[in-house]
Amino acid sequence: MSKKNIVILISGSGSNLQAFIDAQKQPDFHGDIKAVISNNAEAYGLTRAKQAGIPAITVAHRDFENRQSFDRELANVIQDYQPDLVVLAGFMRILTAEFVTKFKGKLLNIHPSLLPKYPGLNTHRKALENHDKYHGTSVHFVTEELDGGPLIGQSKTEILAGDDEQSLIKRVQDLEHKLYPHIAKLFLNDSIKLQEDHVYFENNLLESAIVI
Repeated sequence: MSKKNIVILISGSGSNLQAFIDAQKQPDFHGDIKAVISNNAEAYGLTRAKQAGIPAITVAHRDFENRQSFDRELANVIQDYQPDLVVLAGFMRILTAEFVTKFKGKLLNIHPSLLPKYPGLNTHRKALENHDKYHGTSVHFVTEELDGGPLIGQSKTEILAGDDEQSLIKRVQDLEHKLYPHIAKLFLNDSIKLQEDHVYFENNLLESAIVI
């Protein structure tokens, strides 16, 4: 199977990006990261990309007068790399419907909660404050609804008596670094597809998230 083109969008340290950089070294990972793009020129993830020999590009949202013009330029830069898969890896921007439509079906996001619980920010704090038994992370296709696209995969961890926000963040990030490349690998192998806003796994409707 020929390798497919991946573009990864980041805003910060790029720990999930690093998981992809490591994953693409494996022979069964049929994808090449063609570019890493950030809206933040100071993002450490750009350094990770450069160290791995991957083009590291900044499209600073502050250089644009509105969300629509930023998203159009971002889409143009992404298109230069003819992506088969666009990965949101800590990309802290709400995307316009126009952008999402352009890449629909090949646009993945990871979110630090067991969706549909806790879309948006401060998920770890909310899980602790609500005395949840479990917390975790979810990978989903991106649609116009914030953190509301069709679920593909999830990983969870038990919330321990001594947990605080930082300890929970660390454990969930460890889960993310395994889950996200695994789901991407399934996508790159054509095992997962989005059709009419439903996820199909091995050509069957996916009734519930794949648990890793």
